[in-house]
Amino acid sequence: MDDNINLTILNEISKAAKMGMESISYVTDKIEDENMKESLSFQYAGYGKIAERVNKQFDTYGEIPDDSPMKDKMMSWMGIQMNTMMDKSNSHIAEILIQGNTMGLIESRKLINHNPHADGDVKSILHDFSAFQEENIEKMKEFL
Repeated sequence: MDDNINLTILNEISKAAKMGMESISYVTDKIEDENMKESLSFQYAGYGKIAERVNKQFDTYGEIPDDSPMKDKMMSWMGIQMNTMMDKSNSHIAEILIQGNTMGLIESRKLINHNPHADGDVKSILHDFSAFQEENIEKMKEFL
């Protein structure tokens, strides 16, 4: 299998996991509900575990993951700040996080469907990441 496609997939997972962690860190201080904070803490840790697996896989290729451009990070932060300026309710924050997880889920499913010959370890991480995002969506539905 072409290492480039595996590295591309790993980079996409890495960026999405980092974005998930950053998004959670941007909203955590706005949340007062302990159950939601606990759920987001669990999700943050889950993204961290995925990122660790991706980094270990990168090591096998002798590579390191690309970092998201600062512009993307700033746009994400600004979007969340603007989105929560008037409405910091659990329901609204859950909706924002569901939308983010849904976008990530769509991209991970595309990667799965369009790269059937990716390396088994890479596909395993990708499948686990996809399932993790589905779990996050289901958990956030409780707060709508």
